[in-house]
Amino acid sequence: MSEAMSRAAGRRFQDGRDEQAAMEASWRERALNAEDALKAANAEILAQREQIGDFLGQIKDLQTQWTEEDIVRITTDNGTLKRRVRELAAENKSLIGKLAAARDNIRFADKRIAELETQILEHQRT
Repeated sequence: MSEAMSRAAGRRFQDGRDEQAAMEASWRERALNAEDALKAANAEILAQREQIGDFLGQIKDLQTQWTEEDIVRITTDNGTLKRRVRELAAENKSLIGKLAAARDNIRFADKRIAELETQILEHQRT
C-alpha cells in the first residue's frame, strides 16, 4: 500500500513537472517571438530613420542648389509661360466664337436652301 502511494505521489510529482516544463516552453516561445518582433521593429525604425535622413539631405540639396541666376531665369520663364497661356486662352475664345458663327451660318444656309427648294417645287407645280 505504501509502495502504491509513493508511486502515485511520484506520478503526481512527475505530472506537475511535465506541466511546469510545458508552461516554461510556452513562455520561452513567447519570449523568442517577442524578441524577433522587437528586432524586426528596430530594423524597420532604423531603415525609416535612414530614409528620413536621405530625404532631409535631398531637401537641403534642393534648397541650396538654386543660384540667383536660376531664380531670375525661372521667374522670367514663369512670366513668359503665363503670358503665353493668356494668349492661347484669348485665341481659344476667338476660335470658339468663330466656330459658333460658322455653325449659325450653316443653319441659316440650310434654312435658305430648304426655302428655295420649296419655292422651286411650288413653281414647278404651277
